[in-house]
Order: sequence, then C-alpha cells, then structure tokens
Amino acid sequence: MRTVDRMDDAGSFAARIVEWQRRAGRSGLPWQGTRDPYRIWLSEIMLQQTQVSTVIPYYLRFLDRFPGVDALAAAPLDDVLAAWSGLGYYSRARCLHRAARQVIEQHGGRFPDDFDAVLALPGVGRSTAGAICAFAFGQRHPILDGNVKRVLARHSGIEGWAGEPAVLAALWAESTARLPRAVAGGHPDIGTYTQALMDLGAGPCARSRPRCGECPVSADCAAHVSGRTDAIPAPRPKREIPRRASVVWLLVDREHGVLLERRPPSGIWGGLWSLPESIDAQVEARIRASDAALQALAPIEHAFTHFRLRIEPMLVRMHLVNGQDPAVTAQAAEPGRRWVAFGQLEAVALPAPVRTLLEALRADGQGVQPELPGLR
Repeated sequence: MRTVDRMDDAGSFAARIVEWQRRAGRSGLPWQGTRDPYRIWLSEIMLQQTQVSTVIPYYLRFLDRFPGVDALAAAPLDDVLAAWSGLGYYSRARCLHRAARQVIEQHGGRFPDDFDAVLALPGVGRSTAGAICAFAFGQRHPILDGNVKRVLARHSGIEGWAGEPAVLAALWAESTARLPRAVAGGHPDIGTYTQALMDLGAGPCARSRPRCGECPVSADCAAHVSGRTDAIPAPRPKREIPRRASVVWLLVDREHGVLLERRPPSGIWGGLWSLPESIDAQVEARIRASDAALQALAPIEHAFTHFRLRIEPMLVRMHLVNGQDPAVTAQAAEPGRRWVAFGQLEAVALPAPVRTLLEALRADGQGVQPELPGLR
C-alpha cells in the first residue's frame, strides 16, 4: 500500500468534482430532488450491490406499495419480500422491514436525523448512514461504497485490495479528509459532493477502461499520472468459487397449483417461498415407481456472491382426486408449506430463478396438464 501526495487540498478536490457533477453527473433519478429520509434510505438500501438501472423499477413499485415508513412497518414480511422478489440479497428486505418497525417503536415513526441512530438501524452500515445523513439532512459524513473506494484509491495512489483492513482504514481516512467544509462559492453542499463521488465512480472512473479524459481530477490522479489505473485498486484475490447442487421438487396439480415451501428465516433466500428440496418418502416412492409422472427438467445455474448453485428440478404432474391424496395432503399441511395457484404467483415472494421456472411452466401450459397415472 502506498499513498502519494496530492497537488490539491480536500477543498479543491471537492470543488472540482461538485462542478463536474452539476454539469455531467446523474440527475433525474427518482430518489433525487428530495429530502425525505424514508425515500433516501430506501434507495440507499436497494442500491447496495445493485445497479441503478435495475433498482429504479423496484424502487417505484415499492414506494407505490409502501409509501412511508408506517406503511412498511405495518406490512407483513411476506408482502415486503414479495415486493422485493427478484432484486436479490433478500437480507436487505428483511432488515428494511425490521428497521421500519424500529423507527416506529423507538423514534415515534419519525426517521431519526442523528447519525448514530441511523447507523443503529438494521442493514445500515457506516457508508450508508453517511449517505442518508448527507442527502436527507445535509450532514457532513464520509462515505465509502465500492465506487468511491475506487475513486479515492486511484486519486490517492492507495494500493492493495480494499478488503484488507489496512487498505480500508486508509480509504476511510482519505474519505474523511476530503470532506468539503464549504463549496460552490462558500455554501455547503455535502449532498452534491456525495453524489459527485458516487457518479464519478459509476461513470468515468469505472473499474475497467476508465475514461480519464472526462474526469475532473485526472490531472493529479496518482493512478492516471503513473499509468496504473489498471492496477489500482488491486482486485480481490482470486479464489475458487465453490459449486453446489440441489434437487427441487415441482409438485404441480391442475387444480391446486404448485406446492411451495418457506425457506428458513436466515441464509440463502431467507424467508422466501421456494420449491421443496425433499418430499415425503412415501410420495417419492410412488412418484419414482411411475415414470410417466416424473420429468427431470433442464438444470438451472444461479450465481450467488460466494458460490454457484445448480438447481435440478424434478417435475411431477398430478391430479388430486377431490383434492385428496393422503400423503400429499399431509405434507402440504406441514408448517411452512402450501399450494399456490399459478395465477397467484405474482403476490408470492419467490427467488428469481424459481419464479422464472414457474412462469415458464405456466406459459407452456405445464401447470394444467391432464392427470398422469401413478398419483391418482
């Protein structure tokens, strides 16, 4: 790790990127132009590890469903997860829901304007709290999301991977030191400065092929001057990504729909409804005894942050006579399992690959096929 001297002080750096942001930065995003902390908080949580273009439609639909912190706190978690379904990293939605209830219970329904109180909300880290307080309350706090780490590492010449404690500490120190005390002719504008840092990292200072000719601070950027933008910041050390496989059971009945199972509250897809990974031994034996009733579908590959999952769906089309099959009915009645009609899937919180699979079955008419032998 190495830090080089800068030609300018923090104020000059801030002034240049603020001017650039007003001229060339992002504007017109649905969470911009507001001081509403609820809307800003929601956007910051959704934007964690997710691109702006992906977030916008989810953000607008979520606001339409939960227009304020009181509505979010009062909603069942299932409704919140359903609104979040497809956006990924579902712990964010669970934390959002818990945080909304914390605002109601501990702050009387008023979103806190104290940094430490914001930081204490579930799912809010130091950088997110800083951004919320800057945008909503005009408070002077540093931020350090992935894009900002790249900007500061390159401009200051901080080498190494940002996940290393020493590198991360140096980046936080740099982010704090560069905070503007007054910009734009002496008027503090911490919100514009914070947005400028984010926009610079999302735009000209991209991870690959940075457009240094468009950068307002490239003249004294250590990485640019030394021709090392491809080496700073250092990438995460390479490691082999583990692979896992999981068989899931697609039990489909033309009257009842598909059998779903709620995932455990923590872990992968925590709290969402998914396909069972195991079924009653008696039911499985009867299924496997009837080749016509069982169909192995094409595997689905899904990438998580730390591993890749190969999902192997086993489709079983059945017809429950008068809704009755003792073994199937018994396991559907188990806690955390239920039948869901294909026409009601939109209201259910499903993992993205499971939703895609079920919608494809619905489009192909698989959910309404005539009954097959073996499960009558």
